[in-house]
Amino acid sequence: MPVANVNGQQITYSDTGGDGPVIIWSHGFLMDHTMFGPQIDALVESHRCVSWDERGFGATPATGPFTYWDSADDAVALLDHLGIDQAIFAGMSQGGFISLRAALSHPGRVTGLILIDTQAGQEDPEIVEGYRGMIAHWMGSEPLGDVGLFVGSLILGAEDLIAEWIPIWEERRQDFTDYVADCLLERDDISDRVADITAPTLVIHGDADAAIALELGQYLADTIPNASMAVMPGGSHSANLTNPDACNAAIEAFLAGL
Repeated sequence: MPVANVNGQQITYSDTGGDGPVIIWSHGFLMDHTMFGPQIDALVESHRCVSWDERGFGATPATGPFTYWDSADDAVALLDHLGIDQAIFAGMSQGGFISLRAALSHPGRVTGLILIDTQAGQEDPEIVEGYRGMIAHWMGSEPLGDVGLFVGSLILGAEDLIAEWIPIWEERRQDFTDYVADCLLERDDISDRVADITAPTLVIHGDADAAIALELGQYLADTIPNASMAVMPGGSHSANLTNPDACNAAIEAFLAGL
């Protein structure tokens, strides 16, 4: 995969090329750019799809502390590297945190938002310590075991997806750093700012999301001025993977209206 040396980072990315409108896809925590395969396969004929590994995931290293505002700058710098002026920003969970911040800090670069199972706020303080315990296990030497299965159920839901990702997570554990954990768990709350977003927005949320409650997605749809919402029945936190056909249909309808 190509690497872009931008914004002081080495960003690994994939670019389908073409002359269509550009979508930049930003993945969730513990995932990588490949998680949007079902969407890119459906859209590659009509859109240029850029997907990337964010700091600390996939093949992109995290070499120091950073915030999701920095990651939003990474995404825009990647577009600069590719000679792309504007794009639709699509993000799942953590990727949504990044896409929202890109829309706030670089509004002229964002022509639309696709927000999948994400939110504008912080983690519930009651679960942060539990998450830190799971992360400590993730960074240890013992097999992921039940912790891996729990995280898989939280993020992916479906048994086949969990079975696919557990070996990937086991292989990549040695690259995991405190930097990505701190970025996630200490992120700022932008709930009072999303009303300033001007880009047309599609909010997609699984109604069985075990990580981010449906009402937090609904808040985005209700608060961003030009937003609509598509609920995925039975969809997990990775609704684009558990409900790919319904998710793709919602995205295609949204894109047709831009």
